[in-house]
Amino acid sequence: MLALNSSFAVVDSHTAGHPTRVIFSGIPRLDGRTVWERREDFRNRFDHLRAALLHEPRGHAAMVGLVPVPSDVADYGAFFISSYVYLDMCGHGTIGFAKTLAFTGQIGRSTGDSFTLETPAGVVTVGLVWGEGGALQSVRLKNVPSYVGLEGLEVDVAGIGRIRTDIVYGGMWYALVDATQLGLELAPDHASQLMLKGSTIKAAIKEAVADMPLFAGATAPSVLFYAADAPDSATHFLVLEVNKYDRSPCGTGTSARMAHLLHKGILRSDQVYRARNIFGIPFEARLSEKVAIGEREAAIVEVEGSAFITSAQTIFFEADDPLSKGFLSR
Repeated sequence: MLALNSSFAVVDSHTAGHPTRVIFSGIPRLDGRTVWERREDFRNRFDHLRAALLHEPRGHAAMVGLVPVPSDVADYGAFFISSYVYLDMCGHGTIGFAKTLAFTGQIGRSTGDSFTLETPAGVVTVGLVWGEGGALQSVRLKNVPSYVGLEGLEVDVAGIGRIRTDIVYGGMWYALVDATQLGLELAPDHASQLMLKGSTIKAAIKEAVADMPLFAGATAPSVLFYAADAPDSATHFLVLEVNKYDRSPCGTGTSARMAHLLHKGILRSDQVYRARNIFGIPFEARLSEKVAIGEREAAIVEVEGSAFITSAQTIFFEADDPLSKGFLSR
């Protein structure tokens, strides 16, 4: 019989290729009134669980976790954890959460066509598209407001040269970089090269914006490479770290890119924006409404995508396991 130290019930899914691990049991009670406060309590007291549950040998560098918590202002509450950082908002993870709730029977066609979700970034609306037989066909996430934060930032990047980027918020900060101008092909065979170049660019941008008040306390902008084939269509490749990229087109990144296109006048308000990942799987984005964030014009973008269940399991930790803390190899 196993000498267990702890166990966690989880359901795994993928959204356009990127994983979401919803952790239903095993997390200690968290203090706080809001989701953000409960997330910070987890960060301060239980960060070791993030590595244990997401890193190898029970996960991998690209794993994203979602911790459901109570909410006083929405139907559900949840915060997002990843292999390196805490995410204020995660589009693909929210889509995966909706799929998981449907899989476990917590929501269904009879419960309605949407629910609200409190995240550390704010409350979002999760629209549900039910197919034949009552299966959840797709999810339409009405995201937090997205807006352009910084235009025309120029940085010198070792081995690449001088690049110009706009930094846009879509729930997280993204540095938008045109891959075609750098001669980069967004394809699976080039993923390692893209991660290396993207992480180098990310480090240069992090240094350049370190003292800017707009980014104080925020996670450094990730590099969103895009290759447009039309004003309303592009391939996305989001570099998170030297060994990690978003397999999906990135929900919050898609929101940021659409807000940028609207800001530049490249996209009309009534157009649908289609963002594909390197495997050709799309997210569709639509403008829900325009709002103001202080003096900035912002867009509330609705991103539609689908998730698929991959496993339901119990993760065990034996008391004498020398790798119970998890590990990552870069």
